[in-house]
Amino acid sequence: MKLSHLNEQGDARMVSIDEKKATKRVALAKGKIYLSPELLNLITNHKVPKGDVLSVGRIAGIMAAKETSHLIPMCHPLLIEGSSVTFEIIKDKGYVEATCEVKVSGKTGVEMEALTGVTVALLVIYDMCKAVDKNMLIGDVRLIKKTGGKSGVYEREE
Repeated sequence: MKLSHLNEQGDARMVSIDEKKATKRVALAKGKIYLSPELLNLITNHKVPKGDVLSVGRIAGIMAAKETSHLIPMCHPLLIEGSSVTFEIIKDKGYVEATCEVKVSGKTGVEMEALTGVTVALLVIYDMCKAVDKNMLIGDVRLIKKTGGKSGVYEREE
């Protein structure tokens, strides 16, 4: 298998997309942060001392998706046409699940933007809650679905 991010000498390079056709592309990623019951209650009741954890996480995740090319060296800068971050609190299993969706019409996919958005949203939850409990665990970050481009549709089987 030839790796597209390496040149003939094995040096890293940004893949050229100049010959690619622009298509509508969408990526959806999810991740979880596991929390104590006490911390889940504080988040649910908007009682975390630093403020509204999920609102700040949502904004940070959207901002991170837009800035992915500044964080991941070989990512192309993209004109994001839409991005959203949502949260679901699963009290009985002790976690908050974040979902990030990113949309673009372009020559390259938005998987990294969705994965970056969801990861930063989870990191913000950690940051805003660490004064209460540092025993949180971030995990299960994964691409759920992507559409568009030459490779077509990908859907993860959960």
